[in-house]
Amino acid sequence: MAQNLISLQISTADLAAVDSALKSLEDKLSGLIDLSTEQRSGVVKMGDKSEAFCRKAVEVLGNNPAVLPGNFSLAEMRRDLAAFDALRPRLNRLEKIYERMRDSQLALGSDLMSASLEGYALLKISGKGEGLDMARKALGARFSKNGPKRKVEEVEAQ
Repeated sequence: MAQNLISLQISTADLAAVDSALKSLEDKLSGLIDLSTEQRSGVVKMGDKSEAFCRKAVEVLGNNPAVLPGNFSLAEMRRDLAAFDALRPRLNRLEKIYERMRDSQLALGSDLMSASLEGYALLKISGKGEGLDMARKALGARFSKNGPKRKVEEVEAQ
């Protein structure tokens, strides 16, 4: 094989441990929500500059609670900020793992496709007369543009 971007073998025990860890994350983070596409596009978003504004607002409002109406929950605002801060480093770690998993799966697929193409080319060259015509044709079907090509005799007979 000419290309080998990654060589990865994950044991059954390690996969079970990963699945268990994922289940634990799902259980411990059961309060997380799943917004619809419409909700996601409609909510007010907090960017980097807005984050500084929000932090300052919590501080200023905390120092001046008398200006707040009774239905304004400064405690909820503080809880939201604390949860926001608690999620960030964990989200960063998960994003890094996610990216590495995506890149690894991409590399594995690329290695597999490259090896398959190389093997198919070898089969076309050295597989003639070895009783592999049907196998070669089955693999070649991936490259046909309009499905399996009909033999010239079939076309002429029509």
